[in-house]
Amino acid sequence: MQVLEEKIAHLIRITEDLSEIVARQETEIAMLTRRVQMLMEREAEREAGADGQVYIGDERPPHW
Repeated sequence: MQVLEEKIAHLIRITEDLSEIVARQETEIAMLTRRVQMLMEREAEREAGADGQVYIGDERPPHW
């Protein structure tokens, strides 16, 4: 009987630990989703303001 109680206690602890991990991951995924959305909106605004030009981040300015 004591062996079963120990196993149940162990399983309860593992379940609680996993629940905390999942909750933390949910928060992190939500934050990352918001960041990706902000980056997509920023890029869409930049593309809309480029007047058909293609922007390459590492391209040197024309006066170089």
